[in-house]
Amino acid sequence: MISVTRLLCDTGYFGDTLRYSTGSKGQVHGAIEGHGPVVVWNSTRTCNLRCIHCYSSSESRKYDGELTTAEARRFIDGLAEFKVPVLLFSGGEPLLRDDLFELAAYAGERGIRPTISTNGTLLDLDTVKALKKLGIGYIGISLDGIGENNDRFRGCSGAFQAALKGIRNCMAAGQGVGLRFTINRHNYKDLNAIFDLVEAENIPRVCFYHLVYAGRGSKMVEEDITREEARAAMDLIMERTLNFHRRGLQKEVLTVDNHADGVYIYLKLKKTDPQRADKVLELLRLNGGNRTGIAIGAVDWYGNVHPDQFTQNHTFGNVRERKFGEIWTDLSHPVLAGLKNRKPLLKGRCAACRWLDICNGNFRARAEAVTGDFWESDPACYLTDEEIGLNL
Repeated sequence: MISVTRLLCDTGYFGDTLRYSTGSKGQVHGAIEGHGPVVVWNSTRTCNLRCIHCYSSSESRKYDGELTTAEARRFIDGLAEFKVPVLLFSGGEPLLRDDLFELAAYAGERGIRPTISTNGTLLDLDTVKALKKLGIGYIGISLDGIGENNDRFRGCSGAFQAALKGIRNCMAAGQGVGLRFTINRHNYKDLNAIFDLVEAENIPRVCFYHLVYAGRGSKMVEEDITREEARAAMDLIMERTLNFHRRGLQKEVLTVDNHADGVYIYLKLKKTDPQRADKVLELLRLNGGNRTGIAIGAVDWYGNVHPDQFTQNHTFGNVRERKFGEIWTDLSHPVLAGLKNRKPLLKGRCAACRWLDICNGNFRARAEAVTGDFWESDPACYLTDEEIGLNL
């Protein structure tokens, strides 16, 4: 996760303490020194929408075998023992899990910051007020376009208005909230409109996700934007972020799942503001790039532990059988061991890249989806051969 706001404007937010601190550099088992990773828990696979890019291939039906309430509480106990700082309740649609309120409250009681990733369509005002009372730190609501474009992507007519109402309810209740947008060929031209929406609705946070080829999204390799479009998208995101800052609008802008973004920002600043570029390079080195399997981990609805929520084809253990911390520090699985120290294993452009220390090989799930090799170069890197120092 790249904080565009922090890099360009030097404005800090909560998550920056996990991304850009001396305690984050060099960790192999957690986000910062003395803590475990941020954990995404796909608490249920059931969903009321059918998004065409869904990494969990969720549908509107009940799935057998999901963690029970008692099992989930034991799982959370294990996270607390491992000092996990944040638990993100995701899905499917987490609000369809009957015991979500109980489990979110329990996580908070155990010293873990509970957050929620949702499609937003079920967030009526009473629900939002109840979540805020529980101490939910943040709710991320997905919108993948404006109006009908979002509805087509989400597989449901009216999804845009319902999600927007959910955002408005969060704002009305004083609940921390942000917008999540997955960039693809069909919606990247909506980026300006999304920024306009963020300003018009006074939404404090927006995360732009790069497409990951997993689940139903694995069929969308050809639906991703081109390298040229990715660069243009980043130019726009940087421009609008700086515009917010110049006008005194406090907006946290982030990009997710492509660490080429950090390098791109640095290279642009090197030409226009070398002094700021030096500070950005320092922050990027503290972060260390992609930390899947290190600072971010995932547990699915069955209790299986994965490198991240997009890489569910690799499983390291199950929290029904062992505590999360025991699984996360067990290096007997070659993929988990490799992720802790991946640089010697990387191939292709990633292995030869001069920015490996601040990107760390980018996103392995995309590399595997396209090449079949987990350690090959990430096809979504949009930096030129010249920019990465590749000798031709």
